[in-house]
Amino acid sequence: MSLQHTLSRALKALPRQSASKSASVSLTPALLYFSQLRSASYSTITGSKQTILHQKLKASKNSNVSSKNLISKRFAGYTPRTRNPNFKQLTAADVGKFGEILPKNRMLVSKELGGSEDTSDMDGYNTDWIGIYKGKAQVVLFPINAQEVSQILKYCNSEKIAVVPQGGNTGLVGASVPVFDEVIISLQKMNKVRSLDQDSGALVCDAGCVLEVLDNYLADHGLTMPLDLGAKGSCHIGGNVSTNAGGIRYLKYGSLHGSVLGLEAVLPDGTIVNNLSTLRKDSTGYDIKQLFIGAEGTIGIVTGVSILAARRPSSVNASILGANSYEDVRHLFKQAKSELSEILSAFEFWDSESMTLTLNYNKFSPPFETLYPFYVLIETSGSNTEHDEKSNLAQNGILAQDKSQFRKLWDYREKMPQAIFATGYAYKFDLSIPISKLHDIVGYLKQKLTSEGLFLDKDGKIDPSLPIISVNGFGHIGDGNLHLNVLMKNEDEKIIESFKYQVYDWIKSMNGSISAEHGLGIIEAENLHYSKTPEVIDIMKKIKHLFDPNGIMNPYKFFPPT
Repeated sequence: MSLQHTLSRALKALPRQSASKSASVSLTPALLYFSQLRSASYSTITGSKQTILHQKLKASKNSNVSSKNLISKRFAGYTPRTRNPNFKQLTAADVGKFGEILPKNRMLVSKELGGSEDTSDMDGYNTDWIGIYKGKAQVVLFPINAQEVSQILKYCNSEKIAVVPQGGNTGLVGASVPVFDEVIISLQKMNKVRSLDQDSGALVCDAGCVLEVLDNYLADHGLTMPLDLGAKGSCHIGGNVSTNAGGIRYLKYGSLHGSVLGLEAVLPDGTIVNNLSTLRKDSTGYDIKQLFIGAEGTIGIVTGVSILAARRPSSVNASILGANSYEDVRHLFKQAKSELSEILSAFEFWDSESMTLTLNYNKFSPPFETLYPFYVLIETSGSNTEHDEKSNLAQNGILAQDKSQFRKLWDYREKMPQAIFATGYAYKFDLSIPISKLHDIVGYLKQKLTSEGLFLDKDGKIDPSLPIISVNGFGHIGDGNLHLNVLMKNEDEKIIESFKYQVYDWIKSMNGSISAEHGLGIIEAENLHYSKTPEVIDIMKKIKHLFDPNGIMNPYKFFPPT
C-alpha cells in the first residue's frame, strides 16, 4: 500500500480545505504531495524580532533604549530574593585583580569602581531577553579561553564574589542575568571552532560559538547541528548545553544529553575539567558531562563543547494542515511517525487562538479560508530526493513550493511568541505533558478562569471588559512540550496567583514537568517541587554543594530560595 493511500485513509477525519485567495501557496483539489526542497537553501529559519531586540541590547554602549520601558517592576508570582550577605561587595582592588588576568579592552567596569562605563551602558548584559529582570552588575568580563576563566573563578571563589555565566542571553527564565551585583562572565569572545572530524561528525568548539554560525560552518561540510531554535542567530552553544535546550527538531535529533559527546568546564575553584571526548561509546565510569547539561551554570562554567553533528539533508519539505480537534492532531502524528519514520524532522502544532494572534500581529494572510481549531506543521528532511518522493505525505493542506513559501509556512509557527508578547502581558508556561493530554490543560484553564469571572462571558465569548485576553497553546507534539500562554491586558499579580498554582497542581497530577526546555532560572526555581521529589531535590543540593561549597555560581536560581 502506498504512503499517500495509507495516510489519506487514516486522516479522513481531517477536513478537506480550500486555499485562501490571499494564501501564498495554491491548493490542488486532489491529494497534495511534498515537493522537493533543497536544505542548503531552505533549512535556515530566521529568528524573531525579539532576537533583533536582544542584539540591540547587547550593543550596550550604543544603546539608548530606556530600561524603564523594558523592565517590569517585578515578575508577578515570584518571591523576591535577598542578597546573600556572605558574598563580597566588589571593590576597586578586585577590579585591579581582574585587570591582572584580562586586558582592559576585555572588561566593562562601572565608573563607581574606577571604570569608564555608566550603569546604563551595561543594560544589555544586566537585562534578560524578555525584559523582566534587570541586575546591577558593575563588572562584565570577557575571557577568551578556559585558562582565563579558571583564573577568574579561582579568585572569585577565594574572595566569595558571586558570578553569573552569560552566553547569548536569549533565555526566558532569567538564568543568564544577575539578580544583584554578581560579576558577569561573558563567553561571547570564546567563539572558535577547534576541530571537526568529518568521518564521525564530531565537532569541538568554544562555548561562545553562536548556534547559527556553527550550523553554517557545518553546511560547508555536508553536516548540520542537531539543534535548531528560533533564537539561533544569537544563542550560544554553551548556553544551549547549560539549559539543555530542546528546539523544533528535537523529534529528529533528540536531546543534547544524547548528542553532546564531551565538555570542557571550569569549576568554581578554578579546576579545568577536560572531558572533550569525541567518542560515541565510552563505558569507563561516571558520565560526568551529564551533570553540566541543564545545570544552568550552577556548578561550573562550560567553556568547550564536543557535539555529534548530523548529516545535512539534501531535501527538506514542509506542509501545514488544519484539524478539527486535538484528537485529529494526535492521529496525524501517530500516522506521520509511523509512515515517515526517519525523514520526519519536525511536527509542530498550535490552536486557533495562537493562529489568530500571529495573523493579526504579523499581518499574515491565513493559510485557509476557514479558521480551524488546530493547525499542524510537518517537516521532513531526507537524505536524497528519490527517498522523499517515495515518502510523499498525502493530505489536503498548504505545501511549500519554493524557498520563500517554505519560510512563510514556518513563520506561522516561529513568529507566534513575538505576537503574544506584543499583544499584552503574557504569562508563559513551558510544560512537559504526556502527549495524550498535551492540550487538555488549555481547556482546563479556560474553564477555571471563566468560572472565576476573569475570561469568557456566560456565552463563552471574549468579553473586552475582562482582564484576560487569550488562553492559548502551541508547541512540539513529538516530545510532549506545550507552551501555554495566558495573555492579559496588564500585569496583575493577584490574577496570576489565582491560576499559576492550579496549572502546576494539574501538571504534577499528570507526572509532567514545569519546565520542558527553558530551564528553571529565577522564574521556576521556587516551583521545583512540582516536578521533583524532596529526595531528588536533596541530591541536587548535595551535588551543588560538592562542586560549589561557597555558592558563588549563578546564585539565587535553580533552587527554591532559603
